[in-house]
Amino acid sequence: MKKEHNLLQLFLTFSKIGAFTFGGGWAMIAIMEREIVDKHHWLSKDEFMDQLAVAQSMPGILAVNISVAVGDKIAGTKGTIVSALGTILPSFLIILTIAIFLTPDIIKNNPVVSKVFKGIRPAVVALIIAPLVTNWKSAGIGWKKAWIPIGCALLIWSGWPIVSNPILYIILGALGGWFVFGRKEAAK
Repeated sequence: MKKEHNLLQLFLTFSKIGAFTFGGGWAMIAIMEREIVDKHHWLSKDEFMDQLAVAQSMPGILAVNISVAVGDKIAGTKGTIVSALGTILPSFLIILTIAIFLTPDIIKNNPVVSKVFKGIRPAVVALIIAPLVTNWKSAGIGWKKAWIPIGCALLIWSGWPIVSNPILYIILGALGGWFVFGRKEAAK
């Protein structure tokens, strides 16, 4: 009975995350952390940060990547399936409903719908900035190291062909971490 309860709890938790977050993966992080770490205690804060780093470096949807890892930890293969479905299903149903009932003309020409979408924009920005600040503190990035993420963001934003590719910074970050922390481990 407990495993079925866990599966239902996983599905409902990730359905809530999938249904009530707008703006993509970064906008979901604050809600995911509150549900996974603070409310259900499925992961510690450090485990969540590690899963977040892994989920960001993998292809696919950030929220689904994290939900699969949590589902696997809690209930194995069935947990991964239930958690992934919980994360994906609400968005799928919302998009399907919008596609059926809202044509591009209705969105552009209906002032109510247009205002709703304009009203969501500032909330999405706040939902993205909040986990950035939280993760900045949790990762222990002080002002001496702040130039690294700020510089990477500016170079990616610049649009210059070679330096605007985020994959370059993932590879450089992995090599830099291996070099710095690998040397510290070897010194011990």
